[in-house]
Amino acid sequence: MEIPDALGIIAGNGVYPRLLADAARLAGVKRIVAAAFTDETDDRLAAKVDEIAWMRVGQLGKLIACFRSAGVTNAIMAGQIAPKNLFDLRPDWRTLLLLARLKRRNAESIFAAIGDELARSDIALLPATSFLEHCLAPAGLIAGRKLTRREEDDVTFGLEVAREISRLDIGQTVIVKNGTVLAVEGFDGTNETIKRGGALGGKNAIMVKVAKPSQDMRFDVPVIGVGTVGIAAEVHIRVIAVETERTLLLEKEALIELADRSNISIVAR
Repeated sequence: MEIPDALGIIAGNGVYPRLLADAARLAGVKRIVAAAFTDETDDRLAAKVDEIAWMRVGQLGKLIACFRSAGVTNAIMAGQIAPKNLFDLRPDWRTLLLLARLKRRNAESIFAAIGDELARSDIALLPATSFLEHCLAPAGLIAGRKLTRREEDDVTFGLEVAREISRLDIGQTVIVKNGTVLAVEGFDGTNETIKRGGALGGKNAIMVKVAKPSQDMRFDVPVIGVGTVGIAAEVHIRVIAVETERTLLLEKEALIELADRSNISIVAR
């Protein structure tokens, strides 16, 4: 990938935008401009970038104007936007026009339409894994002890179920145990799914998170971070399974250390 002189970060919540800014800087990006969202973006991102513009979720016109005035022609979406904010927008006129064209209003359709609007303004949306390819999950056991035969079978079962619900655009995470589905991700998101499934499973349930079959790698790429492992530990999840080279493992060393301490195995298939 050719390193751009200027990079825009469309910054959601969590550590992801800060890690991206660090990695982009290390790769040689000279100027980083962040579009940050009130009540979503961690304000510590300001120290990592050259310019930051704060806006509400739904102010697409302001986001595009921010990047254009800064000379940004390449941007990356990094970090989640809470589902409640995606569906409780106070949109500007540009976002209203965008939403009016959509037959289905889910995260994928909204983000894809935003990508199209950026392209119309000569701003290319790069893959969300750009500059963070070293964080993609490698095949095999990443943390914790080797899985038992029962756990391996549950991972296989969970992958089948998760891929089907993601194909139907319901969610990307399931919690299973002993061949039974305990929880399926919906509007509430991954963390709440972990809590629901863990509570039902008691101990030693299996979490499986996948990419969509036709995943647009510009946005909504599966991410596992320290926070994910922490929540899984609270409800005694035994295994976290993801897809090889299709899931970002953020703060990998800290993530593995916490998983080992919590007796959680992380595996990529």
